[in-house]
Amino acid sequence: MNFFDRLSNGWAITKSSFAILNKNKQLLIFPVLSGVSIVLIVASIVVPILASAGWDVANINIDFDNEAVPYLFTFLFYLINYFVVVFFNMALVHCTKLYLQGEEVTVMAGIKFSLSRIWVIFSWAMFAATVGTILKAIQENAGWIGKLIAGALGLVWGITTFFVVPIIAYENMGPIQAFKRSASMMKEKWGESLASTFSMGLIQFLGTVLIVIVCGLIASFIHPVIGIGLGIIALFIMYTITSAVETVFISLVYQNINGKVEEHFNQQLIDGLFTKKS
Repeated sequence: MNFFDRLSNGWAITKSSFAILNKNKQLLIFPVLSGVSIVLIVASIVVPILASAGWDVANINIDFDNEAVPYLFTFLFYLINYFVVVFFNMALVHCTKLYLQGEEVTVMAGIKFSLSRIWVIFSWAMFAATVGTILKAIQENAGWIGKLIAGALGLVWGITTFFVVPIIAYENMGPIQAFKRSASMMKEKWGESLASTFSMGLIQFLGTVLIVIVCGLIASFIHPVIGIGLGIIALFIMYTITSAVETVFISLVYQNINGKVEEHFNQQLIDGLFTKKS
């Protein structure tokens, strides 16, 4: 099967994910809650610091001469980000499973499930934040070679952790075991090239270009504020939808891998979704 066939298959299953979201539009609230939560949490930390410094960044008394301090802040940011994102992604994954089982799908059902796995989510967030901080340190301290190494390792990390959220949701594993399980699942059963990622990336790229062009014209011919405002709203909506679709996609493929063939899937499409390593 050539690249374009795999791309076509990935897009076909992505459309199934869109269809599920179309039938359960309330699930779009999860990526919205994720983004809003991150902003509020970061603001709750940054605003008091700025307020104590008289809203002047120059007055903030933090010892950045200590090389460990910037990485501590980096770690905390990654920890918050991973925790919040995984929490709401897990809620969406569970709601997708409920839908496939023919059960009632509610936002609270997803949130309650994530709350029941709160410590597992926190453990994974700690592990992922540690990896992210190490990659950041390599990127900043090893010149252009470090940037290449960090970029390559980051790409590998993204591929190997593809199934982590449903794994820590439904399998009794710690962070390291979940990482190994996800990597093994990708390598042994599905290969290493994820055609769907390219499909979603292409959608986001084309969508972004279209939004920039349209809103740029509005800003030029009507009013800059209107153009910028509409652009921000359009980008937010697009990334909310694509983020939700990607999470639903992961849940669907995970369920299929574990032997649960659902009506939204064609087994041949699933088997051709990833490039098998020869």
